[in-house]
Amino acid sequence: MGVSDVITLLGGVALFLYGMSLMGDGLKKVAGNKLELVLYRLSSTPLKGVLLGTGVTAVIQSSSATSVMVVGFVNSGMMKVRQAISIVMGAILGTSITGWVLCLSEIGGTGGGWTELFSTATLTGIISVVGIVLRMFCKDLTKHHIGDILLGFAVLMYGMSSMSGAVAPLKDSAAFIELLTRFSNPLLGVLVGTVFTCILQSASAAVGILQALAITGTITFSVAFPITLGIAIGAAVPVLLSSLGASVKGKRTAYVYLLIDVIGAAFWGVVFYAVNAAVHFPFLNTTMTTVTIALLNTIFRFATVLLLTPMISLLEKLVTILFPDKASTGALADIDRLEERFLAHPALAIEQSRLTIDSMARQAQNNILSAFALLEKFDDDQFAALQEDEEAIDHYEDKLGTYLIKITSKELTPRQTADVSKYLHTISDLERISDHSLNIGETAQELYTKKIVFSPTGARELKVMLSAVTRILEITINAFLDNDVAAAYRVEPLEELIDNLCDEMKLHHIDRLQSGECTLNHGFAFNDLLTNCERVSDHCSNIAVAMIELESDSFDTHEYINSVMAMHSHRFDEYYAEYSKEFQI
Repeated sequence: MGVSDVITLLGGVALFLYGMSLMGDGLKKVAGNKLELVLYRLSSTPLKGVLLGTGVTAVIQSSSATSVMVVGFVNSGMMKVRQAISIVMGAILGTSITGWVLCLSEIGGTGGGWTELFSTATLTGIISVVGIVLRMFCKDLTKHHIGDILLGFAVLMYGMSSMSGAVAPLKDSAAFIELLTRFSNPLLGVLVGTVFTCILQSASAAVGILQALAITGTITFSVAFPITLGIAIGAAVPVLLSSLGASVKGKRTAYVYLLIDVIGAAFWGVVFYAVNAAVHFPFLNTTMTTVTIALLNTIFRFATVLLLTPMISLLEKLVTILFPDKASTGALADIDRLEERFLAHPALAIEQSRLTIDSMARQAQNNILSAFALLEKFDDDQFAALQEDEEAIDHYEDKLGTYLIKITSKELTPRQTADVSKYLHTISDLERISDHSLNIGETAQELYTKKIVFSPTGARELKVMLSAVTRILEITINAFLDNDVAAAYRVEPLEELIDNLCDEMKLHHIDRLQSGECTLNHGFAFNDLLTNCERVSDHCSNIAVAMIELESDSFDTHEYINSVMAMHSHRFDEYYAEYSKEFQI
């Protein structure tokens, strides 16, 4: 085997890996972004989890990709470790599908005539031509992705053909045959399979190379079996790498993959060689083909899944011991949902962003209510808690903003683009609402420290204002959480009423100052509270406007507000009249 053969072999491996990646990506896109959502929503039982893991892995052609996805699910709290274990088992089984696809490389057709049309080379050529036509000349995205699938398959098969051609001279090499006989040693064979798979970062590629070697007629069962066991163990490495920086539960899921493969390889290896020592299997020196290697790989993985599926609870306890729980991070726990692994799957990333923003919205609303409570009865501990909660909101905005910007770099549907735009507009308003809660809390602290008490009239008016702000917050947050555009239309009339109430209250307060009923200290504090309440209602209006405008495929806040104010639609006037009766001073 010369230098040119080595280069050809490496080129074949590169084409193989690229083709598998291209085909897998195309299959994922054709299946749609909902594929990942189905994965975690329909894994309620171990059997469903195994079947789903097998199916998804068969589609995306990578057990590592499926398992990495699952690590993200668990890390973000979307899925329990027990559910993840069954899906990982399915992924381990599903990755054997690639070996059967590679068996197509042995399709004959060298007899001339019509039989040549069914040869691997001819079929691959036809598939590649169809793929490039769809890829270059079709504007429909689905056909575009189908073209990627076909091209990926063609590249995969060309890579397999290159590998087979490169290793063909080895069948006559005495040194190579002697080397292979050493791999029949179980420990050495497992080690070689593990290391080789770690280098390639793909169990399918490792099996593919083993199949390419089998075409030379030099691979026996005694060599193929331990290498297959080692390939299974090595496949866990990419998943383990994905768990770096993951939560405790995410690490548990990643290491479950390793445990399943190690336990499966150890158990069936010990059983096989123990029985062989007693009965001496006659098929150890049987020459393997691409089909028998694919069969061996599938049987081993199926047997491992069959063995360990009843032991899911035990595996969960084992990884829990290895990675014990850590203390909860409280209000910031929901930020763990923003998994970097989900960015490759926009539907999941956007869904997780929505859930996190929902938590942020509720927290911002609670911060305002906590600040209002401090006005009624100030407490140092509650004020300290408000400060911490406000810092949490700042952290929410920082993490969400960064995450959403990353999502925008991905290929999104128009609906997804609109959702991301709405979320980006909303998080800044939620953060500002929380800022005003702290301002109100600081004013409450000042009132308590300086023993400032508002006049009965001022206190009554302020109570009305706080009630109105509480109401607009409730309407806005609920409309946002439920994506209720009809409810969002109720926000602007109340926001205008609050503005008018603020102006009127400030005039009343000036009258009280002039009459000596209030002091300047009262005036500063009262005006600060009104200003912050008005700002909160403004931000509620911004959130509602973003919902309305994005629903109508446009985003011009000022245009919307101006049109509403100019036209004073029947609905606007009706809502305004309703609120005017409810909030009177």
